[in-house]
Amino acid sequence: MAAEITVNEPRWETLDPAALLEASLAAVKEETDDPGLARIVSALFTSDSDVQALNAEWREKDKPTNVLSFPAEPIPGLPEDIQPLGDIALAFETCAREAEDKGVPLKDHATHLIVHGVLHLLGYDHVLEDEAEAMEALEIMILARLGIANPYEGGS
Repeated sequence: MAAEITVNEPRWETLDPAALLEASLAAVKEETDDPGLARIVSALFTSDSDVQALNAEWREKDKPTNVLSFPAEPIPGLPEDIQPLGDIALAFETCAREAEDKGVPLKDHATHLIVHGVLHLLGYDHVLEDEAEAMEALEIMILARLGIANPYEGGS
């Protein structure tokens, strides 16, 4: 598994984004054993304004959100095992506000959002209720491997 990290918002540095991403990817791989995780994941640790611009351009929603996932299109001629998996982008201010509102450490919430974003890259979704339940259950198991409490308990 390979990862590329870009940090555009310096406040992320206090959480060691490389370590967060590495731990998250390792836990997802252990829990899912998905071969897609051998491929490259790119992560952008940035600001609300940057994520808002991405959200407006790609999803036609002109507002920030906590995490965005962009599955990669296959690159013709590149072997399957080294095709990029996709990109995720995390917005610092939204993540920090949500963590404070939930009363959880920012590191734990950011890890949850990385796991959530990577699962989207692997094809998981939460549009339908049964999909949402399956994805949440998997997130809970992955986060438990990392010593992080169930983020869906208590209505949060």
